[in-house]
Amino acid sequence: MGFLDDLRGKSSKGGLLEKELLAPTDEGDHERFSHYVDKNKITESAVTGKAVRALCGKKWIPNRDPQKFPICPTCKEIHARLK
Repeated sequence: MGFLDDLRGKSSKGGLLEKELLAPTDEGDHERFSHYVDKNKITESAVTGKAVRALCGKKWIPNRDPQKFPICPTCKEIHARLK
């Protein structure tokens, strides 16, 4: 058992660290955001495969779980002004 093995799972106070749960990601996920898009357009895209346009202007075909990513700051700002 090595030095790091002794430290793994313990805090400096001797208690156990809480395990951090990370969602599995794919290549390129580090540069992705969740964007605001009209719900009807998302449904249409799922059926037709057509691209959607977010409030920030990004155009793409949604195919990933948006809950895995932070919200696009530009979309968030625009959405707040629309309320």
